[in-house]
Amino acid sequence: MSEIQSEIQNKVVIITGASSGLGEATAHRLGAAGAKLMLAARREDRLKDLAAAIAKEGGTVAYQVTDVANLAQVQALADATLETYGRIDVLINNAGLMPLSPLDQIKVDEWDQMIDVNIKGVLYGIAAVLPIMRQQQAGHVINVSSVAGHKVFPAAAVYCATKYAVRAISEGLRLESNGEIRSTNISPGAVATELTSTITHADTAAGMSQVYDIAIDADAIARAIAYAIEQPSDVDVNEIIIRPTRQDL
Repeated sequence: MSEIQSEIQNKVVIITGASSGLGEATAHRLGAAGAKLMLAARREDRLKDLAAAIAKEGGTVAYQVTDVANLAQVQALADATLETYGRIDVLINNAGLMPLSPLDQIKVDEWDQMIDVNIKGVLYGIAAVLPIMRQQQAGHVINVSSVAGHKVFPAAAVYCATKYAVRAISEGLRLESNGEIRSTNISPGAVATELTSTITHADTAAGMSQVYDIAIDADAIARAIAYAIEQPSDVDVNEIIIRPTRQDL
């Protein structure tokens, strides 16, 4: 039997929030599967090291320093990808922040950050790639939401609101796909990343530290993302929820 080529092979994939955590793990996995990667994040030193590691592994990779809360920078990311590779097949909207706190702490700056990155960053990514995907009559947008986009819990009202919004955007894109654009919403539970490092409220940070004692490896999410991408073009995996087996939230 002849070897079956993966659907990931040679696909041009943009990954935001690629400098650590889920983005980094996904970059390694997709690079090894033959994707052509454009990595995006704010920390250039991390991007440079990651791109060098993937290239050493035999992957095809470029990077662009990008703040997803800045529409011009996200558009420049799409333009650079198109210039480098000639097309855009997949956008993985992975960048996100989780500075949890009770509402009565009135951490408005942190609320604004979450709205800017978690919601506007997703929308800016879609705005930058959708015209290109329409012209190609093909494309795939993968949005990283959260189990917090399915259930609200204390100290997470604003974060949950942003992740519910991501689910709504994912479903709206699916409904407007015209049979051309695939839309996948990935909802991770507790995963070992830097996400909890942005929590400035001490009691909340302590509580989340206990939750994350059972966190799974970021590659678990990378495998789920790869699964969605590698399906044939007429198969659209719309929703994946993936938690540690022991997580009850």
